[in-house]
Amino acid sequence: MKKILLIDDDPELRQLLATYLGRHGFDTLLLPDTRQLDAYLERYHPHLVVLDLMMPGEDGLAACRRLRARGETLPVIMLTARDETVDRVIGLEMGADDYVGKPFDPRELVARIEAVLRRGARPAAAPDPAGGVLRFGEWTFDRAARQLSRGGEPVALTSGEFALLNALVANASRPMKRERLLELTRGDESESFDRAIDVQMHRLRRLIEDDPAHPRYLQTVWGVGYTFVPDAAGEAQ
Repeated sequence: MKKILLIDDDPELRQLLATYLGRHGFDTLLLPDTRQLDAYLERYHPHLVVLDLMMPGEDGLAACRRLRARGETLPVIMLTARDETVDRVIGLEMGADDYVGKPFDPRELVARIEAVLRRGARPAAAPDPAGGVLRFGEWTFDRAARQLSRGGEPVALTSGEFALLNALVANASRPMKRERLLELTRGDESESFDRAIDVQMHRLRRLIEDDPAHPRYLQTVWGVGYTFVPDAAGEAQ
């Protein structure tokens, strides 16, 4: 059974979702806040975290940002009572993989969980055996090993970040529409929410570019989408 860690300060909602998720084949662990989050991750190794946005103490956004900052790639679905576009985008920028706005039908949460878990298992987010190694600037991108490193030091990538960078590198110097990038990185599970690509690009630029506001490698093609521009003498193996 896939283990789901559900963190929400509403005890009735926690129990309702635990019962419903259990009926759909998930083993659900419950927490009222994030104080034991790290201990539960280390002890139980859940496959996915469902994290409420608004909680006493450390809120969901801060917890998600903290997990991503230390290199944790565990999928996170954010629950929020504020179903506004800006809140969705902020959650995605902090590293969430998806969001569900309250109130919601438990069937929607199950569908989102299944989609995110499938997304993480899709070939787009898996190592690319035929991809080889690309060097640009101080970076080395080993597509076969699913590894990005700088000066020999590995840098953690989420599944979405790897899939997007891999898709762009595979089509270097070719302008890629957002719709096509969604297909390559999220397959049939994606919604028509191309802002998700913008968010992933924002993360990659902050990670890779010396000046994210004026990117050297991950460039915008106005009216189209994005393109990866390799070094003129970049090494590929």
